[in-house]
Amino acid sequence: MNVLTFLRRLSFLSVRQRLEWFPPFFLMRVKVLELTDDWQTVRLHLPLNAFSRNMSDSMFGGYQASLADPIAALACAQRYPGHEVWTRAMHVDFVAEGNSDLELRFEFDAAIDRKIRDDLAARGRSTPQFEYGFYRQDGVLCSRVTNTVAIRPKGYIALPGITGSEKRDSREK
Repeated sequence: MNVLTFLRRLSFLSVRQRLEWFPPFFLMRVKVLELTDDWQTVRLHLPLNAFSRNMSDSMFGGYQASLADPIAALACAQRYPGHEVWTRAMHVDFVAEGNSDLELRFEFDAAIDRKIRDDLAARGRSTPQFEYGFYRQDGVLCSRVTNTVAIRPKGYIALPGITGSEKRDSREK
């Protein structure tokens, strides 16, 4: 049994605790500041410490990327059960120095939710894009995250070298 399966089975732990105890987040000392039941709002604290600090005394970009990577996919997995969900692509734009503890702020936009639900009803799959960010303690946006999530039916298999339209065409024959 892997660690994630073990954590999921610990029903006495809250979702917040499971997220904090997820091994990479635990080692990074991530703390959940806010997590709504429907994952509409997620706020996480990422401390600047001896392990996360780079030579310029600011937060390593890899620390930020590691925390930002699964958040949108986790939110989608909670909101659209019965689907497989993963991060398809992510871009981090480091717009200001992360020279303090950082706060990741994620909001699930109602328009994106409607689009996903429409896509799932019409096509059985969706590939939404989310934007969120890391903020310094002084409130300045330090890193802008653009994250594309794949939401697919259970058992979905992408065939290598075949585009989405070719897959659709082959299923229709």
